Amino acid sequence: MAQAKRAPRPAREPLLIGGTDRDSLRIECGRSVVCMDNRKEIREFLGTRRAKLTPEQTSLPTFGGTRRVPGLRRQEVAQLAGVSVEYYTKLERGSLAGVSEGVLESLARALQLNEAERDHLYNLARAASPSARPRRKPSQAVTPSMQRILDSMVGVPAFIRNGRLDILAINDLGRALYSEAYGPKTETANLARFAFLNPRSHVLYPDWEKAADTSVAILHTEAGRDPFNKSLTELIGELSTRSEDFRTRWAQHDVRLHRGGYKDFHHPAVGDLHLAFDALELPNAPGLTLTAYSADPGTPSEDGLRLLASWAATEPMTTTSKENA
Repeated sequence: MAQAKRAPRPAREPLLIGGTDRDSLRIECGRSVVCMDNRKEIREFLGTRRAKLTPEQTSLPTFGGTRRVPGLRRQEVAQLAGVSVEYYTKLERGSLAGVSEGVLESLARALQLNEAERDHLYNLARAASPSARPRRKPSQAVTPSMQRILDSMVGVPAFIRNGRLDILAINDLGRALYSEAYGPKTETANLARFAFLNPRSHVLYPDWEKAADTSVAILHTEAGRDPFNKSLTELIGELSTRSEDFRTRWAQHDVRLHRGGYKDFHHPAVGDLHLAFDALELPNAPGLTLTAYSADPGTPSEDGLRLLASWAATEPMTTTSKENA
């Protein structure tokens, strides 16, 4: 007796997480791969970049009058990029597969993209290729020698993180600086979860808005680089579900190369700190970044770091990865 044929399984629909349909994070759920919706990412990234430009910021003539859309019109971007309106409209609808480098460069110039935005556009184009597949990732384990480097940086807070802002290793002064991000029995911390899900982040970061913007921009940059990263996609989905502040910022599609600058802290034990930071990608560990903070000489923050070191010496703290080294 012939066996009845099984009905084919219906294709899994993309998962919409949080917010309205327009602002929701859309995640493609394949049979074995969870990734960002590339077409939607392209559409919204190009649309938000176009909305930020006005004719006055370009070489286009201005004729006054009321404009019905913020920023440039599609035909204006097409004119600046040297492509047809129909072709640009196709690109902005998410069709970057097979687009030449010359066209991508023209788009970057027309939209006046900065370095981070230009890199993001190229990453989106690579992910749009039919041949794009998840790649086997090198191990992101922190080696004992990396931990020794952190521990040797006695006078500065320092840590190693991955692209989804997990702190994988940290020295004692860094653990003291970020003590608010660690629970009493927690040996790990995620800086994005801390920023959006822990109210103590509003105390540690006096300029919380800037810190929140930076966290989302780093995650969005990483999502462009690694769209098939399941753990990253799941983190973004979690934050989108639980935080309206995160959803609002994610919809802005801002990206950033977080290499250096200044950051303000308000530590509960030592008060305000205005610290320079330098973020260095580790060449022998792709995907990992070492971040170190320092105070300008002769400033109150230099005294504050010394006080923080004294406070850390009296607190029962352990570094994140020493037990695993």
